Order: sequence, then structure tokens, then C-alpha cells
Amino acid sequence: MRILAAQTAATTSFVNPYFDPRKPHHRPGGFQNRYGDFVPRGIGDLLRWRWQAWRAGAPRPPRALPPVVAPDLPGLRDNAAAGAAARPTLTFIGHASTLLQLPLGGGVLHVLTDPVFSERASPFGFVGPKRMQPPGLALAALPHIDVVLISHNHYDHLDDASVRALARQPGGPPLFVVPLGLAPWMRRRGIDTVVELDWWDAHPVAHGGATAEITLTPSQHWSGRGLHDRLATLWGGYAVLAPDFHFFFAGDTGYSADFRDIRAHFAARQGTAQGGGFDLALLPIGAYEPRWFMRQQHNDPAEAVQIHRDVGARRSIGLHWGTFALTDEPCDQPPRDLADACRAQGLMPGTFDVMAIGETRAFARRAATPQPSP
Repeated sequence: MRILAAQTAATTSFVNPYFDPRKPHHRPGGFQNRYGDFVPRGIGDLLRWRWQAWRAGAPRPPRALPPVVAPDLPGLRDNAAAGAAARPTLTFIGHASTLLQLPLGGGVLHVLTDPVFSERASPFGFVGPKRMQPPGLALAALPHIDVVLISHNHYDHLDDASVRALARQPGGPPLFVVPLGLAPWMRRRGIDTVVELDWWDAHPVAHGGATAEITLTPSQHWSGRGLHDRLATLWGGYAVLAPDFHFFFAGDTGYSADFRDIRAHFAARQGTAQGGGFDLALLPIGAYEPRWFMRQQHNDPAEAVQIHRDVGARRSIGLHWGTFALTDEPCDQPPRDLADACRAQGLMPGTFDVMAIGETRAFARRAATPQPSP
């Protein structure tokens, strides 16, 4: 089973209980993108894709498997206990799953993005895209997670077994932040610590006397876990603004003007005096071939570089590659295409790159520019 095949199924007859006629992305039967409606592909397009892939022998074998390193568990523990000296860190677990340590209120807020720890990105345990690499950080090795950000309900981003396990973590469940329509899905699994957001809705998270603000941002994608729930729940990315660090997680997306809108939305809080734009952006770079089939829902690496520019990020890390074979490019192709795109668009080395699975990187805290004296 290949990703996106289900999008050729019949459309939903779902009645959207969240429908607000004042919001263009709301529809009586679900949700839509802001810059061009998502239109499911017909079975003819799906067969054309598969025929072309078969003739081309796609996906080709990788030159090398994506790099893997042992997680730095002592370093993560030490940083979590460092108090006011803690640094923002990112650990790449695989695909769109990451762990962020966000300094907040003299401590550290632990945030997970799209946690998928299962062997397959599939409704079935015996078929569907299978992991090429184990998670870079095992569920049992995670610190206590405070917040989980879910971008949408596709199986490679929302994993039933993983969210159930996180809800049972010692010390109490995390807060799950989800797009509209996913709270009922969570509650059916006994998960009540959940907040639903529409695009541009913000939710404050307090920790140690300080507050981080989490905003669901628009993206160009779609949703659906079965044959009859197409577009029934919302999708999106997240902007997380804390006093000492601003990060952006794009989720899963095609390229659109949404990213220029995101920069404009936060411009008043990200001027030079406030420390500038996003300190870190987590952007998808994989699952983009063939372009005629994938363009409206998955950006390619060159478009990822444009997203980096559009949102005003200082640094970006590429996600959504190297874990599941979802489309036609070899699993190690996205980093090479990203490096080419960065050179072509004049980005300085190290501005936008990728991490090994299991790797942790530390980043500088946000530093506002002092205001001149009156």
C-alpha cells in the first residue's frame, strides 16, 4: 500500500459540526485549503502513477541508508535539569517525529511533534509503509512529555498506538494539541487532555511561571484515515512562541502563499527589537515525486527552501524523509536535492540542513535587540 492511494476513494458525506460560513476554509462537508481546493485524484491518475513508477523501477535503491546515531540520553537529561542554563534542543526521531526541549520558566518544556513509533504507517500491522530505521529515540527512553503537537490525521503523522502510550506515561498524560475534528478521535481512546484549534487559534501553555503560545497555522494539505472521511478534520502546522525561543513546525504541506501569511501574522512579534523571525523551522523535504501527482500536497526541497525564506526562519531542519518509503524518490534523495536548492538559492551553509536519526542539536536562546534609549 502506498501513501495517498486512498485519496482516490469516494468523497465523504460528512456534515461538518464546526462549519462557520465566515471562514473560507470551512465547508458544510469538511475543510479546504486557502489557496486552491484539494481535489482527490481519480483512479486513472493513480494507475498512471503506479505504471510510470513500475516502468522506471521507482523508487530506486538508495546510495546509502539515512544516517543513524545513538541518542544522547545523558545530554538530554542534563539539559532538562539545567534550570535557567538549559538550551533549546531538537532530537530527530524520524519522519516528522521530533523532540524539542524548550526552555521555559526556569525549566524545560518537552514537546513532541507528530509522534509515530510504530513499525508501519498504516491502519494494519501487516501491510503498509514499513520503517526503514527504528525510531531515533524509543518511547521508553523519552523524558516526561508536556505537549504533543499533531499536524493532521494521516497514518504517518497520527499513530494510534503511539498516542495511547504517551497518554499512559508515568506522571500523567501530556497535553495533545490537535486541529479541529481530532478531539473526538482522541477522546474515543480515553484521552481527555486535548485542545482543538482552528487556523490562527492560539493556546497558552504555562510552565514554571512562564508561558509559551501555540498557534495552529494554515498549510496546503488534506486529511483522511479511511474511505469516507476525506477532509472531515483540519490539518496545519504550528508556531510556538516562547520568551526564549520561537519555532515553527510545518507539518505536511504543499507550497502555497500560506507561508508568507504566517510571516505577516507574527511580524509584530518578530521584529528586530523582539529578536527577529523564527529561531528554528521544521520543514518537510520528502515524499515529492512524481511532481504531477504530489505537488498539491507535498513540497519538494526547492520549495522547502522557499518556505524557509517565506516564514523568515533563521535556521531550518528538513523532516519527512528517511523513515518510510512513501513516493518515488530514493529515501536518501531529499537531502541531496535540499543541498542543491540551498546552493541555488544562496543560503549560507548550515542554514538549512538535515539531522541523523537519533541526533540532538542545541540552539542559542532568543536574544532581543536592546531598544535605544529615549
